[in-house]
Amino acid sequence: MPDPLISAEKVVKRYLLGEEVVTAVDGVTVSFAPGEMAAIVGRSGSGKSTLLHLLGALDRPTSGRILARGRRLDEQSDDELAAFRRATVGFVFQSFQLLPGATAQRNVELPLLLAGLPPAERKARADKLLDRVGLSPRRGHRPSQLSGGEQQRVAIARALANDPPLLLCDEPTGNLDSRTSEEILGLLSGLTKDGRTVVLVTHDRAIAERYCPRRIELSDGRVVTDTGGAP
Repeated sequence: MPDPLISAEKVVKRYLLGEEVVTAVDGVTVSFAPGEMAAIVGRSGSGKSTLLHLLGALDRPTSGRILARGRRLDEQSDDELAAFRRATVGFVFQSFQLLPGATAQRNVELPLLLAGLPPAERKARADKLLDRVGLSPRRGHRPSQLSGGEQQRVAIARALANDPPLLLCDEPTGNLDSRTSEEILGLLSGLTKDGRTVVLVTHDRAIAERYCPRRIELSDGRVVTDTGGAP
């Protein structure tokens, strides 16, 4: 088995909610290999999104270690974590999070602008990504002119802008109908063919079982089942 791309070792995440300490993730150890398609499933409040945010360096663990190709993320500075996210992680969210006043093209170009790429290179890469997700004819449309599925395709293209090896998806089909959900999951599944790792949080077990060879179930912040992969 190849070395993990990203892993968590005995990770705990606690929050202070008023005067109560809430443990969202409780001693989770899990790793993901290059080219893997995995789902994190569980009831609301089970810790799914919190674990995803920890893996994507959007949050820091209370204890335990997060490693990316052996590098400890929990020891990095905020600036180092921002650089890691730009280079390594693409995020896809349930609510799409597109800029409402920008075209599909401009939304996809945004990460490339932040990375300092020149305009011609930004445009060429955005064109290629929109073509990859089947939206070339809609590149000039704003989010309000696109269906939910089309908006999520733009969001996926944007997540791929910096060619990250890791794609983290938090309920990517939560706002979509069943047919569109199937299309989006098929698209995400195809991204693993070039060695990209796709990890998604979903409440839909049927989708997880159909598209994700590996399913990790959380309950009360702990892993209760894992259908494959290194512990």
